[in-house]
Amino acid sequence: MAAPKRARTIKLMTVDDHPLLRDGLAALIQPQPDIELVAEASNGVEAVEFFRRFRPDVTLMDLQMPLMGGIETIAAIRAEFAAARIIVLTTYADENKAVRALKAGAVGYLLKNAVRRELLDTIRAVHAGQRRVPPDIACEIAAHLGDEELSDREISVLQLAAGGNANKQIAWQLSISEDTVKAHMKSIFAKLDASDRAHAVAIAARRGFIEI
Repeated sequence: MAAPKRARTIKLMTVDDHPLLRDGLAALIQPQPDIELVAEASNGVEAVEFFRRFRPDVTLMDLQMPLMGGIETIAAIRAEFAAARIIVLTTYADENKAVRALKAGAVGYLLKNAVRRELLDTIRAVHAGQRRVPPDIACEIAAHLGDEELSDREISVLQLAAGGNANKQIAWQLSISEDTVKAHMKSIFAKLDASDRAHAVAIAARRGFIEI
């Protein structure tokens, strides 16, 4: 009787600019007989180069990194390797960053505070062809699925407004007219269903459009 076939090892790459986090991930992975850590990148540029060299089955990707951010790196890898399976591993629990990462080509989204509980299952599930997004983030995405997105200009206006700038100051900093700023603010209120500027800033920060 033939011996049962041994499952193929999952080749894993980690991408994060913090050495301590990479070391922690390596320590979690090392005892697993079915997962092999084949590469560790410290930024997005390195990640693209290492992906070409090592062709990992699954990649863990941070979002905030020097040289090239996680979302740009995901898009760059997926442009070359359409079948790449990338899991975002981040501290950002907001819906906007998750949506941007998924649109760029990520198939999983995992918060760093859930690593010990969920990392290994998520790696295996994604390798098996599943998608994984935390339930609360998935609910937030679903709740705003039909909403019109803020434009890049609207996000810039709102980020400056969050910094306490009046319309006149925002207009000067963005080299646009004050009337244009007012039009952008009106559009922002409508898209976010906000009653005033402070409300719009609070909603946009919670959903990850801006940082305060």
